[in-house]
Amino acid sequence: MPRALHPANHEQLAHATFAVSELLQLLWSRGQEAAPSGPVSPSQMRALTILEGQEGVNLRTLGDALGSRPSSVSRLCDRLEAAGLLERYPSSTSRREIEVRLSRRGGTLLEEFRTFRVREVESVLQEMTPSKLAALAEGIEAFQAAASARIGLPVELPAEAADGVRAADIA
Repeated sequence: MPRALHPANHEQLAHATFAVSELLQLLWSRGQEAAPSGPVSPSQMRALTILEGQEGVNLRTLGDALGSRPSSVSRLCDRLEAAGLLERYPSSTSRREIEVRLSRRGGTLLEEFRTFRVREVESVLQEMTPSKLAALAEGIEAFQAAASARIGLPVELPAEAADGVRAADIA
């Protein structure tokens, strides 16, 4: 039986969140292995996710978001570019900088992986009661906003599902 978590105990919640993240990683790897595009490393997936929806990001900004050194980011981008998952362009604001953007193929790969990963997570969510789903949705929205702000990504309003239902609408 799961132990009760006290909402004010940040360390206990951090450990519980970490345990859940490990379970999500297991589910996601199952979903990724089912996708026909083949394997992409976790660091490559993080970079592609950061680049998604961006008009262009310089390597320093990408490195800051990843928490990586410039040399590591450059090599990562070399591998992603060689795989056709990102494109490099001269910066529109500085002649000395290069910007990277997600390629069409990179966007397709992210979409494909998400589809398979969502199916894995959805199978777990179907086992939960409506009240537990509502509580989870509220917590996930708050965590998403705080985590996005912490790593310098834009804080977005909750995304609507394909059927137009927001997480806050689950009851």
